[in-house]
Amino acid sequence: MAQRQAVLGMEEGAFFHGVRKVFSGISFLLDGERTALVGENGVGKSTLLRCLSGELELNRGKVIRSRNLRIGALPQEVPQDFAGLTLRQVLERSLERIGAVGEDWRIDVMLEEIGVSATTADGAFAALSGGWQRLILIAGAARLEEPDILILDEPTNHLDIGNINVLERWLANDMTMPMLIVSHDREFLNRVSTRTMFLRDDGAHVFKIPFAQAREELLRRDAAAAVRRKVEEREIKRLEAVAARYHVWGVKNSDFHKRQKATESRIAQIEAAKTQVYQSRERRLELGDGEMDAKIALRLADLIVTTPDGARTLLRVDRFAVAAGDRIALLGVNGAGKSTLLNLLATAFDPKAVHYDGSANVRFNPGARLVYFDQTMRDLPLTESLLAYVLATDGVTEREAIRALAQAGFAFARIREPILTLSHGERSRLTFLKLKLTKPNFYLLDEPTSHLDIEGQEDLEAQLEDAEVACIFVSHDRWFTRASATRFIEIRKGRLVEVETPDAFFESQG
Repeated sequence: MAQRQAVLGMEEGAFFHGVRKVFSGISFLLDGERTALVGENGVGKSTLLRCLSGELELNRGKVIRSRNLRIGALPQEVPQDFAGLTLRQVLERSLERIGAVGEDWRIDVMLEEIGVSATTADGAFAALSGGWQRLILIAGAARLEEPDILILDEPTNHLDIGNINVLERWLANDMTMPMLIVSHDREFLNRVSTRTMFLRDDGAHVFKIPFAQAREELLRRDAAAAVRRKVEEREIKRLEAVAARYHVWGVKNSDFHKRQKATESRIAQIEAAKTQVYQSRERRLELGDGEMDAKIALRLADLIVTTPDGARTLLRVDRFAVAAGDRIALLGVNGAGKSTLLNLLATAFDPKAVHYDGSANVRFNPGARLVYFDQTMRDLPLTESLLAYVLATDGVTEREAIRALAQAGFAFARIREPILTLSHGERSRLTFLKLKLTKPNFYLLDEPTSHLDIEGQEDLEAQLEDAEVACIFVSHDRWFTRASATRFIEIRKGRLVEVETPDAFFESQG
């Protein structure tokens, strides 16, 4: 591992897409800590990383980096050209980047350390799960490329809880280099970060403490700034009233005109030095709250859940009921059948049926209006405009659609652009907006927070708590799961088992 001094940062950095500002006035310097980079969707985190790596060039300011600095980086998505390579060939790319072609013994040592067999190493990289693909790429960047600093962009994407636990141990115990980590997984950041940087429209805010403490400190700072701003505005109003009196009195005594000018000068000084108060972007992620007459939203009886091809039984459900207002977290290892069960329930729901067969395995309340959030968002019409997508909702007028898009944080100038121009986080918000407009009272959510920023996750948590809707969700986000669920159901040995908390399951993974 290289032991050179690693210096990386930015001085008054600014980047624009055409005339649109992505970020401006950003200054920071990384140190030897594991720094969490946190910010809302669209604030420019990934763009900032690309500027640090040299892939993009700043419009203003400069990147500060030590000479011959070697950066190990993990992109958000696995490169498409890896699909036709073996795992070993993918790792050989890491050796190529540092001029160590032919030193395959390094790959063998690393694979043995992380428990990957030679057979797997010579197999197709694409045959690995998305989670293991991410772990392999992180290990290659951190251990084979010998970086001075490691940059990870959403490293927990596609990882299950077991793999997240593995990654946390790697970062906290085995990888000693400085790091810059972009993630929306609050629990992960809290466990691995030792320093936190918030990227906002008003600049970069750095705290030498882990994420949760830093967030509290930032909120306290914002609250104190808001109080100071109110005091300053009250003082400005008082002085304006004084200046107005001096103006009237100056008709009879010109000395009051001098006092008026002095008072106005003081007002200008306060205005120039007025405390800046951060205003977060006006975006609301809202869930519909339709009424459901009966207390039971869903009953399952003698249900068998199989793999999509029907070759293997994943789960047997003797009796199970979901009450209106239940928010159920579905727990289970990969392959236990969580997403398969959600998909089965979504398929079984028939919105045109007034009543359901009382002897059916899946029986919804006749008043149920169910919606299904699929983490892949594969049904989004990417070439359609945002406005056209929302207008396709029954009963929604153009005026209502425009207002709803504005409330969800989509600028008017963008609503006629195709959906494919949106980030994944913005696509999630758009999908939730469309779901809300159908006025559902039953939600099936498969990894709903995968692409939401932390503010969006907190919006979703608050909406689930406030809305009297039934909900079954699958999530690898431990913070969201604890905050949102009222019941925890674990798929254990092919059965549904209710547990009091998810903690034992979380800790047992990986």
